[in-house]
Amino acid sequence: MDFDLEDPLASFKEQQTCTISQLFASESDHMPSPNSLSSTHFHDSFRCETISLILQVQLSCNLDPFVAYLAINYLHRFMSRQEIPQGKPWLLRLVGISCLSLASKMKNTPLPFTIMQKEGCNFDAQSIERMELVILGALNWRMRSITPFPFLHFFTSLAEIKDQPLKQALKDRASEIIFNAHNDIKLLEYKPSTIAATALICASHELFPQQYSNIRASITACVYVNEETLSKCFDLMKEMVRMEGKELMIDSNTSFLSTETPVSVLERSTKRQRI
Repeated sequence: MDFDLEDPLASFKEQQTCTISQLFASESDHMPSPNSLSSTHFHDSFRCETISLILQVQLSCNLDPFVAYLAINYLHRFMSRQEIPQGKPWLLRLVGISCLSLASKMKNTPLPFTIMQKEGCNFDAQSIERMELVILGALNWRMRSITPFPFLHFFTSLAEIKDQPLKQALKDRASEIIFNAHNDIKLLEYKPSTIAATALICASHELFPQQYSNIRASITACVYVNEETLSKCFDLMKEMVRMEGKELMIDSNTSFLSTETPVSVLERSTKRQRI
């Protein structure tokens, strides 16, 4: 059985009942260390370039986007707990590929190393396995990451939306926002549940403004939600969405002259976080 980001405790259901309270209680164990969020230029550069590599390989190998998402989760958590030595440019690629390798194993997805070699990732299996063990140690072997996705289902149910197409549109847009938020270092300090709740509120504000107030009220009424924290996260996420919309407009206006590839657009999205 492969790992389901929307139901991270699924494999344990025979031994115990998975409840939303367990997810809220455990989510902090699957976040980057708070001390890592004030990083140096080197760490910012290492992080952005490694994310770009992960996304590039994901596109080249046609991997499930959830594999890349899980790999980036491992990267954030690893970098927050492990010192990254400078002066070893090859380390960036080895860490990125090792995170992808671990994520692909969790999702039971074959990772085509021949294609990765074309991307300049020329590492033998032993080197990757050794780095995987270093990453596993830094993460305390917590590979079943608790992400915003199971909380997204929970908060959608709180909104009591009876119109199924409306509910699906909100979930789809919120999921897209969650994927993009994973690349924004400013949002890493927020718990997965807060990211999920805020993404759903942002999606409702964008797609169905008439429903926005009701949806936000139903979410903020939840006992697990801190309204002040949610408001701060909402302001950051709204700005992230605004910047992405602005970049999409620029891209559409210049696409007939542009030589950018989807990968370069993704790279720009992550490198923008350095500014």
